[in-house]
Amino acid sequence: MAESKYHIKIHTSITEIPAQLWNSLVTPDTVPFLEWEWLAALEESGSIAPETGWQPLHFCLWESEKLIAAAPFYLKANSDGEYVYDYFWAEAAASMKRQWYPKLVGTVAATPAEGYRFLFASGIDSKTASAIILDAAESFCRKNGIVSLNILFADPEWAKDLSSLGFMPWEHSHFLWKNPGSRSFDDYLALFSKNQRKNIKKEYRSPAEQGVTIKIVTGEEAKEEHYRKMFELFTLTNDKFIPWDARWVNEDFFLSLEKTYRKGTAFVESSRNGRIIALAFLVRKGGRIWGRFWGAYEEVKNLHFAACYYTPMEWCIRERIHFFDPGAGSPHKIRRGFKSVIDRSWHKFFDPSLERLFKGNIANVNHYEEENRRLLNAELPFKQLE
Repeated sequence: MAESKYHIKIHTSITEIPAQLWNSLVTPDTVPFLEWEWLAALEESGSIAPETGWQPLHFCLWESEKLIAAAPFYLKANSDGEYVYDYFWAEAAASMKRQWYPKLVGTVAATPAEGYRFLFASGIDSKTASAIILDAAESFCRKNGIVSLNILFADPEWAKDLSSLGFMPWEHSHFLWKNPGSRSFDDYLALFSKNQRKNIKKEYRSPAEQGVTIKIVTGEEAKEEHYRKMFELFTLTNDKFIPWDARWVNEDFFLSLEKTYRKGTAFVESSRNGRIIALAFLVRKGGRIWGRFWGAYEEVKNLHFAACYYTPMEWCIRERIHFFDPGAGSPHKIRRGFKSVIDRSWHKFFDPSLERLFKGNIANVNHYEEENRRLLNAELPFKQLE
């Protein structure tokens, strides 16, 4: 593709780009969080905005009025809500009297899910288009005193060319469940060691023994009440257990999804005596689901395990969904069948001191992460590991 045919435009809101144009670049294997509806729900609700620390700067490649490629970026003056915890790098930079911020970040805001990449029109040379956008992003950074360009939760196939463009990889881990092709949940449990199989059965039965009914409610089946209650429950639980962590998404975010993205959402509804007492929020596309939010009005023993892990697993087996990403954190997921798997962020620095800091230490950081992942996976409670 001849670069001279195209021009880059930086959009400060996803709504500057018509949904139909943006989604024309989306393919079946694009993660749902890169679709216009998800990005618009974040931005139009005010959840992700300059006032909350996220300045949208979406780099788009145009041929006249035709959108050729698109890359969601955000300008950040801190690292809050990124879920790639670079605070120790920032502290090291400060000790050197160097600035770690501002930085330009390619990611889906407040969404720790692997799969971020640029989007391309059909027939476009994606490698060349990526290079054009990244060159424009680098020029923008250098011109405006932005110290680094960062790609978080990168799609591994798309990101394989980033090292040749001067980016350095930082390894992280997240948890992932892979459907082994079992015919039922009991069939799946047969893969576990005897003790852990017994433990999971006990945890899964426990809410029902306390009078709680758990079921999947798809987005099409859900009522507006589900979306409203999801915000209320998520807020209540977040404030109770992790009050230091910003919630990021507000009620309007959920109500926006209710209007525009029912097809990609589902709830795990827990109720007692006809009253909803807890909800888990799932996102689905193709053969994958992602667990994104959870909240409960009251504490019920083992309800979190049953609603957030086992019920979605059983749904995956029934619906032949291949992968389940349960969300960030919590090593206790290992004992319930989730494997610790690698994901990467990619970083390029425009301050030579920061580049030396990162380049001189990242091998040790990555080695530590790899060793931690190995130790976690050694605790997987299966009779035979793959």
